[in-house]
Amino acid sequence: MLKRNQFRLLGDHMLTGRSALVTGGSRGIGAAIAKRLAGEGANVAITYARSADRAEAVVEEMTALGVRALALRAEATDVDALRAATARVASAFGGLDILVNNAGIAPYGPFEDVTVDDVDRTLAIHARAAFVLVQAAVPHMTAGGRIVGIGSSLVERVPYPGWALYAMSKSALVGLTKGLARDLGPRGITVNLVHPGSTDTEMNPADGPGADEERGFTALGRYCDPEDVAATVAHLVGDGGRNTTGAAFVVDAGAVA
Repeated sequence: MLKRNQFRLLGDHMLTGRSALVTGGSRGIGAAIAKRLAGEGANVAITYARSADRAEAVVEEMTALGVRALALRAEATDVDALRAATARVASAFGGLDILVNNAGIAPYGPFEDVTVDDVDRTLAIHARAAFVLVQAAVPHMTAGGRIVGIGSSLVERVPYPGWALYAMSKSALVGLTKGLARDLGPRGITVNLVHPGSTDTEMNPADGPGADEERGFTALGRYCDPEDVAATVAHLVGDGGRNTTGAAFVVDAGAVA
């Protein structure tokens, strides 16, 4: 019997032979997505900003599943590093089938205290990096390619103050997803968006300050696990998502219901 949060090669190995790049994959939702795709048989590369040890630990978990995996350091604010990482992944794996734009930060605080530098950095990480990575990835993709962005349920509803900058930056991904769906549809490439709600990660632990209040906003009265988000991504990048594009899916235990 598998314990919670363990991964294995699943069912029909629906992603065998496919290659994926997951940004911000050394922890939290990104790590869960990377390991889920590896569990489905994909070769997976992750990017990370700081912790090489944690990134390599994720790589070890994925290679133990019998797939190829690698970790690349690439700050989401560094355009050249993002492009270089994408090219290296495509070279190592012989192409690129799946891109998951997950890397992000969580700026929070009084609206009056937000600086222009805060705005520029947040938009660079959440919006500009996603655009740059798609531009870099698409030349390596063929029909059947999949692009998934990780947004936030705060795009749909902001229940308390302090999150204006974060919500604005994640909202940019809605327009990007819809526009790219039209641009890339003729090439057979789908583009979708997943909006996690309160998810039990280091960034927002289910036992942290304010967690009970966040649970109170949900219809199910609970936090999500990173694996809940990963499952939705796995569906979208697999055969079940072949006719879904330009869409957003909220995984938030009913917070925006």
